[in-house]
Amino acid sequence: MLKTLRIMLIPNDKQKTRLFQFAGSARFAYNWALSEEEKNYNAGGKFLSDYELRKRFTVFKNEPNNQWLYTISNNVCKQAVKDAVIAYQNFFKGLAEHPKYKSRKHSKPSFYADPVKIKFTVTHVKLENIAQSLKKNHQGANWFRLAEHDRVPTDAKYSNPRISFDGLNWFLTVGIEIEAPKPTAKTNDGIGIDLGVKDLAICSTGHIYKNINKTRRVRRLKKKQRRLQRKISRKYEKNKKGERYQKDTQHYKK
Repeated sequence: MLKTLRIMLIPNDKQKTRLFQFAGSARFAYNWALSEEEKNYNAGGKFLSDYELRKRFTVFKNEPNNQWLYTISNNVCKQAVKDAVIAYQNFFKGLAEHPKYKSRKHSKPSFYADPVKIKFTVTHVKLENIAQSLKKNHQGANWFRLAEHDRVPTDAKYSNPRISFDGLNWFLTVGIEIEAPKPTAKTNDGIGIDLGVKDLAICSTGHIYKNINKTRRVRRLKKKQRRLQRKISRKYEKNKKGERYQKDTQHYKK
């Protein structure tokens, strides 16, 4: 059974910068894939598969002006390309509108994380290649504080982790496989319920639920309520005919 959890991250300033870089790279790869599909279509070619696009993207990364893409986890761009292909496939199937380019200003910053390399502790989560150095004293940058402790199991199998920014905070959404609850055995046993006035309900098992409106305490409270209501009503009628009421009325008329 798959359960999806969404938990807030608490990154420091350097980690925030890297998260935005990852999200920007994912948007760039997604738009690049859409552009390649359109160029190929306009040239009379067939729909490019995920495999073909990823091969082309590897060649694109090796160009001198695109070396910066190697500072980002490879899985981020690979999944962004795959997302673009899926968007086109859903369009061809009539399940979605034609894919649109993601805007830096209006699109939601988000990216994919490798489910194999993601690790959880009670208080932190480790993401892939956030630290730009392989030195041990820099590896702490890969660990992010979790806003909620001990919520995500540390020994589960994770699927489709996504990191996104809602304009204020960063969130991690991840699927977790858990054991499905065992179904309860079906029986033919039933119970009859007789609703009444004196008693609230009488069950066929012999259990009787009393009507609280018939208890002595409730009757006493209702009697007190009626007495107080009459007292307030008499006070209102008296003030209505009194001098204070007339003065107030004249004051409001002025």
